[in-house]
Amino acid sequence: MVVLLVLVGLNLRPALSSLAPLLARVQVETGLSAAAIGALTTLPVLCLGLFAPLAPWLSRRIGLERTLSLALALLAAALALRASASLWPLFAGTALVGAAIGIAGTVLPVLVKRDLPRGADVMTGVYTMALCLGGALGAGLSIPLAEWLGSWQRSLGSWSLLAVLALICWRLSAPHPVPNRLARQQSKPGRGLLRSPLAWQVTLLMGSQSSLAYIVFGWLPVLLQRCGVGEAEAGLLLGASVFVQLFAALAAPWLARLGRDQRPALVSLLLLIGIGFYCLLQGSASLRWPGVVALGLGQGGSFSLALALLVLRSASPAVAGQLSGMTQGIGYCLAALGPLGVGLMLQFNASLMVIWLALTAVVAQAIVLAMLAGRGLVLDIDERGEFLTRGQRR
Repeated sequence: MVVLLVLVGLNLRPALSSLAPLLARVQVETGLSAAAIGALTTLPVLCLGLFAPLAPWLSRRIGLERTLSLALALLAAALALRASASLWPLFAGTALVGAAIGIAGTVLPVLVKRDLPRGADVMTGVYTMALCLGGALGAGLSIPLAEWLGSWQRSLGSWSLLAVLALICWRLSAPHPVPNRLARQQSKPGRGLLRSPLAWQVTLLMGSQSSLAYIVFGWLPVLLQRCGVGEAEAGLLLGASVFVQLFAALAAPWLARLGRDQRPALVSLLLLIGIGFYCLLQGSASLRWPGVVALGLGQGGSFSLALALLVLRSASPAVAGQLSGMTQGIGYCLAALGPLGVGLMLQFNASLMVIWLALTAVVAQAIVLAMLAGRGLVLDIDERGEFLTRGQRR
């Protein structure tokens, strides 16, 4: 199960990170404006949020394993579809990529909570590391693949092969039972999740942190090129930053285990993100690599902890499924505003100083939310089927 989850996790970021280094080529060949390119980078994140709440509904009807198979099949088809020079397949495939990742990413925390309950937080770090590795490969190999295969379209479409491999391994190795009536009753959703302050705190933290992540995936190479960095070097810096996330993603859950309160770890990691943005967008050329390391450590660790909160703040797999659907649904819809906002700022020729101040404001917002969501509380469902918040048991 661990190996399968890692293989699936490898597929959930290249579809997003592989586009960013190629944006300049896409814009030249398609004639899209900066605002349209911003919409292209925002579309998968928005669809990720819109389709994430569909995952709990599908899981109750066809099972978690079949839902994940469906998401992987959709991802492979979407990646192949967007390998086109025409605009509608490019946008349609990009939208479907977000839908597939939204469904798969919502199912994974529930599988971890169900099958590996005692080590769920550490296992979250393991598959988050796989996400980061996939993101690093997508960013770092994007330009070389375009040169080797002869076009940016083939570079984007080549990642469908990895999705097909994951789908085959998942179908052959994992059982795919159809849920019976008892299983459906046990996974029956609770009521009142949208009235829970803790659920909203986790959701908004995920949205803020993910907004920063998708701005980096979508726009960091472009912003670095405005600082005088070449296209290949900008892609390399993005790939290096995402690669550094591997180590922080794996270490962050261990830090979280030092106590029931995750606030110190979350705030420290978010501060590293702020330092990284300053070094890359406002610092001298000598600060670029330290900035890449700080940004990678902060984003990898904070993303891993944000996903771990879905497990740590849930009393059962059923609660984890609903919280995951809400957090990744609403959170990623909010996160989509980040790359869209940067695209609009670039469209209106905003300076790097203005963009950096906007990013710093989002970091500050995430720190405030981390102080609330990081407390040692847990969501549960009472005998009436209503959500409640209680203290975390030792």
